[in-house]
Amino acid sequence: MFSMVTGFMNYGQQTVRAARYIGQSFMITLSHANRLPVTIQYPYEKLITAERFRGRIHFEFDKCIACEVCVRVCPIDLPVVDWKLETDIRKKRLLNYSIDFGVCIFCGNCVEYCPTNCLSMTEEYELSTYDRHELNYNQIALGRLPMSVIDDYTIRTIFNPPQKKVNLLIKE
Repeated sequence: MFSMVTGFMNYGQQTVRAARYIGQSFMITLSHANRLPVTIQYPYEKLITAERFRGRIHFEFDKCIACEVCVRVCPIDLPVVDWKLETDIRKKRLLNYSIDFGVCIFCGNCVEYCPTNCLSMTEEYELSTYDRHELNYNQIALGRLPMSVIDDYTIRTIFNPPQKKVNLLIKE
């Protein structure tokens, strides 16, 4: 008899606990249902990227000393640096620099460790193409400055996701 009463009590406690968990999850669902959607119409509206966003890499050919630090710190040895040693002045002369963005993981190590700051991250993230070979950027393509999202007059920029407007009634 005692084991049967204990069994019913355990069953009742488990039922109450399950109902409480279901009620808590239902309250979370209802709180999310009250929010506005954060979807934007992408080609016509764009979100402003964060300050430390890691987009396409910008390269300044004149600043580069061909030290190949960027290649050594890259986890996948991605930047291709071609240089020629000028024996009369005992310096390296940079011939070609390229990065394949189809392979790049945008870690930012090359930018962080570059001693001459010839590499920088931009806010450009639209790198999609139909051919993956077009993602291999040489020093000319890397030197192209990106158009700022704020300066593009053809699209509407969104600084913050839409906020729900609250109208307050004040009784006098």
